[in-house]
Formats: sequence, structure tokens, C-alpha cells
Amino acid sequence: MSNLTGIFLVVKGRRIISALLFLLLLSLGASVHAQNPLGRFGNIGGMGGGGKGDTLQHRKADTITINYRYLDSSRLLKLDSSILDFGRRVPRPSTWVNLGNMGTPARSLVFSPRMQSGWDPGWHAYDVYALRVEDTRFFNTTRPYTELGYMLAARGEQLVSVSHTQNRGPNFNFSFDYRLINAPGIFQNQNTNHSNIRVATWYQAKSKRYQNFFVMVSNKLAASENGGIQNPADLDSIQYANQATLPVKLGNGIQQATGNIFSAPITTGTRYSTTTFMMRQQYDLGQKDSIVTDTSVIPLFYPRVRAEHTISYSTYKYRYFDFSTNPTYILDSSYYAQNYGLGLLSPAADSVYLQDKWSVFSNDFSLYQFPDSKNPQQFVKLGATLELLTGTFDSSLSSQTTKTIHKTNTQNVFAHGEYRNKTRNQVWDIEAYGRLYLNGLNSGDYNAYISLRRLITRRVGYFTAGFENANRTPGFVFDRASAFYLDTTYKSGIKKENTTHLFASLDQPQHQLSLSASYYLMTNYAFFTNYSRVAQADVFNLLQISVRKQFTLYRHWKWRTLTYLQQTAGNSPVHVPLLMSTNQVGYDGSLGFRNLNASFGVELRYVSPYKADGYAPVVGQFFTQDSTIKQKLPDVNLYLHFRVRGFTAFVRAENINAMKFSPHGFGWYNNNFVAPSYPSPGLVLRFGFFWGFVN
Repeated sequence: MSNLTGIFLVVKGRRIISALLFLLLLSLGASVHAQNPLGRFGNIGGMGGGGKGDTLQHRKADTITINYRYLDSSRLLKLDSSILDFGRRVPRPSTWVNLGNMGTPARSLVFSPRMQSGWDPGWHAYDVYALRVEDTRFFNTTRPYTELGYMLAARGEQLVSVSHTQNRGPNFNFSFDYRLINAPGIFQNQNTNHSNIRVATWYQAKSKRYQNFFVMVSNKLAASENGGIQNPADLDSIQYANQATLPVKLGNGIQQATGNIFSAPITTGTRYSTTTFMMRQQYDLGQKDSIVTDTSVIPLFYPRVRAEHTISYSTYKYRYFDFSTNPTYILDSSYYAQNYGLGLLSPAADSVYLQDKWSVFSNDFSLYQFPDSKNPQQFVKLGATLELLTGTFDSSLSSQTTKTIHKTNTQNVFAHGEYRNKTRNQVWDIEAYGRLYLNGLNSGDYNAYISLRRLITRRVGYFTAGFENANRTPGFVFDRASAFYLDTTYKSGIKKENTTHLFASLDQPQHQLSLSASYYLMTNYAFFTNYSRVAQADVFNLLQISVRKQFTLYRHWKWRTLTYLQQTAGNSPVHVPLLMSTNQVGYDGSLGFRNLNASFGVELRYVSPYKADGYAPVVGQFFTQDSTIKQKLPDVNLYLHFRVRGFTAFVRAENINAMKFSPHGFGWYNNNFVAPSYPSPGLVLRFGFFWGFVN
């Protein structure tokens, strides 16, 4: 890693690329290139061309095509080969912050409340690291395709990813995704170990009438919890020049092995695991047709009515524990007594264990009607779903107390409807859907959504406007039945949240500009006021405006910006930065090399002072607090991203802003704080590559 850093900092101009060309030997052989399915607008780095075109359509040497679609869409997309945005490759979006290193609890700096009605377990601090059924890509490919990824960073932080897809015959596709994140962390007791697996199949009968989709997703998320550092002033102390020795609130002195990336020793922390099996079957009635060529007959089918059956089974486990077989480790009873009211007394209290476990069985039947048989992206859908839920709640405050275990069995019945119309002339795009819970645990919940998108003119661009409203039961962590409900003072019952969202946007691809605005009206918003206490806000609102734009500074030198302005009104428990701006200034081009696509420069993120949410490790929730967090300097990263054929590499120096020369000499201890007691790390060097190839 030090050699690569030396190359990055010393060699200039084209010599940078020459010094790194030996890495490109890995890309020998056939490769697949693709386009950005989001066009010029994606995340902060997803705007603009980023160099030469690199699409499957331009590949003529051998007829390789790779398309994919999502479960609830029939639109075929191409693989994304953008190199501009690092957040596309790793679970770390530019508008999010985590609590210190890859894999720790994370949240968005942009307010985005949950609008999904129905059952919600309530734990979302690790959602950004989990795979979801809704994000599954169902492929159709003429050749097997594989992508291998690896990233290495400070203190042995590693990310490993493998993706593979291939067709077994023209009508059946199999795909597999695996990702591993292992990060020891810069500070004590901060190691994380997450693994994700997804298997998907897509079968379509020769007659085109029948389709079958299957998905298995498994997420295992494990992280130590240190509660943050004890004293922020220790960052400037010569005694703790090695930040790995800073005293923390939980797990001081725990020895952590870092050699095995497939397991993480966790004494004080969380283990969350979710597994879902889903199968969807569709059968269509409609009109048969065919295309006759000189050598073959290609069957076509235009559906008019579709019957759909979806069945799924999911399990969820959310655990917090603090115990050790090491006789020198002593549980900090005062921490749990002061912050969570658990009243633990040593030596009786030598462990803490809390667990919520759920199993959910879902059975859905839906009918589609296609008004235009030759436009499958225009349809009306009606359906009904039965959910069977079983919850088991387990709490134990020490190994010498009796465990408290209780169980519940409940159900939900809800109806849903949807209308979509992507007109064939690509001018109008209409989406509307709704869901209403008729009976069961979440009876009375609903959510409704409608959006209209219209191409005004090519010069003006696309205008979108919409409305959504949700009436939902807060996450089950707010329910007294949960093992994690530790509030003994809140006497009122938890009411349903109601959220109204109005939004509009203007996208102008020709000028690489996107403007958007959102207005939220919140009623009975549920939140945590400290480590364990819950509350609900009466009424407040929030206005959010964003601009995304790419500027050409000079020829290949670009400036990309994504800026949010957010303002609350009323007695709001939601604290967001008034201004949040992520920027990327650098070079995009080929540097004179035929097959090279390179991007290098500087990234800056500014977050205005605000009362950033604290974090409660035991209940796994962010909570509102009144201490203002202010950046010492904007976050600054240096980056070099490049791609040659199917090989993409990232070399990054992050948190340059942590450089400091006093009070005890040069070092990387000018840390910004992302939450009270949680500093971001100092300088972090990263190297990673992703290699896609056709087998």
C-alpha cells in the first residue's frame, strides 16, 4: 500500500498511468463494457461522460449482449461501468455518514422518512450494507459474465465481491452475488464483519406465456459497539498519538484478532441477520405473434391479462450482547445503568443479551390488465396479500438472572393496486400505487403514491411532479413487547405516523442539470430522545431543495456538485444540516491512451453546523440531541479512478482534512465528528479494483 501511495503522490501527468499499467495485465482476455443505466444523472459522480463511451452495443468482435431488469419492471437495462462515483461500488453513498469505518452504523444527511406502511422491525442503522430482494437484477445474457472485486484500506480493512450470471439455455438465467466487508476500525472495539449472499433465477417459457422468478437473499451483519470515545479532547493529547488507544465507552482493552476476514471476534456489539426466500410466478393470456427470418422463427407474445402469484418466507434476528469469556474483561454496569436504566450491579451482572426474532410468511395473488397489448409498460394491477408473523423476544441482563422470553403470533391482510404507463413515444411516464391494511397487526395502515413525468422539449428537459401520503405503524422497536423497549417513563400509546410528501423536479440532460424540491408534513413522528426514551412529535414540516450540476472548467476538467438545502419548521425533533454539498473537481478523459478512461482530482464535502443525531448501541437507534456538531474543515479526499476494458481500479487518499501540525507536531488528528463522541478517522488510504470478464 505504501508503494502505491508513493506512486500516486510523486509521479505526474502521463507518468501516473505508466507507473500503474502493470496492473492492467489482469484485464487480458475478453471483457464486457456497458453504459450507465441512469443516463447522465445518478449519484454525485454519475454525471457526465467520464471519458470515452464503453457500451455493449459497440462490441462487434463477438455478439455479446447482457441485459437485466428488476422484479417490478419490464425495462431492460445495461451494466453500469461508471468510474466517477466510488459510492456506486461500495456501500458508502456520498450523502451518508458512518460512525467511523466501513460497516459501522450509518445514516443519510438528507432527510428521507419511511413511507412504507405495514410491519417494520425498526432496525435500520445497517440497512446500507444489506442486499434487498427489490434490488435484485434478473439477467439475460448470451455469454457467462463474472465480475471480481477487491478493496484494501487502512488497518486491514477489506471488501471482497463476486458476481456471476449465465444463461442455461435461451430461457433460463442464473445469477449469484457475494460481498464481504471486514474492517477492524481505527478506534477500539470498532471491528465490523458483514457478509451478503444473493441467488436469483429467471425462467421464461418458449411460448412467452409463463415466467418464474426466484430470489434468495441472506445478510449477516456483525459489528462491535464502543459507544464512542470518552473524551473528545483526547484527540489532541500526545498520550493518544496512536488513536487506536483512545479510551472508549464500551469494550476498552478488548483484544481483537484481525487476520481472518471471514469472522470477527465480537464481545460487545450487535449481530443482525436476515434471510428471505421469494418465488414469483406469472401466466399471461394474450396474442401470439412471430418474426420470420431466413434461418429461424422468433416467437412473440403480447399479454392482455396476467395472473401473478408471489410467495415469500423471511427470518429476522436482531441481537445485542455484552459478555466475554476473558476473565480480565469486566462489564461496565454503570454505563447500562446511567444510559438505559438497566440497574446492573457487579458482580451479578456479567452479561447483557437482548434479542428480537421474527419469521414472516407472505402469500400474494395479483391480476394485471394491459390496455395496449404492444406496450407491456402500461398496465393496471390489483392484488391482495396475507402475511403471517411470528415474533420471539428474549432479554437477559446477566448470566445469573432468569431469561425473559415471550412470543407472539399475528397476521396482516392488505389490498394493493397499481397503474403504470410509460408511453411508447417516451413523452409521458405515469406511476400510481396504493396499499391498504384491512386487518391484523397493522390494520389501518396505508400508503398512496402518484407521479407524472413529462418531456417538455429537448431544450427544457423532463419535468416530474408527484404526491405521496403514508399512514404507518412505527417500527416494532417502539412496541412494549420488544426486548429492546427499555423506556419505563413513556405512558402514552404509540400512535400511527402520518407523512405527506409533495415533490417536483426538472432534469435537463443537455445541460447536465437537475433541480428538485420536496415538502414533508409530518404528524406523530416517532423518535428516540436519548439512549432509551421514546417520544412522538405532534406536527412539523420540512422543505428540501437540491441541485445537481456538472460544469466544464476547461476541456476535460470538470466540476460536479450535488447540493441540498434543508429547513424545518414547527417543533421538529429532526435535525438536519441547513446546507450539505458534495463536490468533485478533476480530470475526466483518456490522457491520450486509446483504451483508457481515467478520472482524478479532489472531492470535497461541506456540512453546515447542526445538531447531529447521537447513537444508542444497545437499541441500535440514532436519537435526537441538542449539542451542535461543526466540521473543523470540509471533508477532503484525493482520488484516481481508471478503467481499461473490463478492469476498473480506485486509488484514494481520504480525510486529508485531518492533517494537523499542533499541539504535538504533524499528524492526522484534526478529526471531524459525525455524531457526539464519534469522530471520523484520520488519513485513510484505499486501493481497490473491479474486473469484469466474459467466460
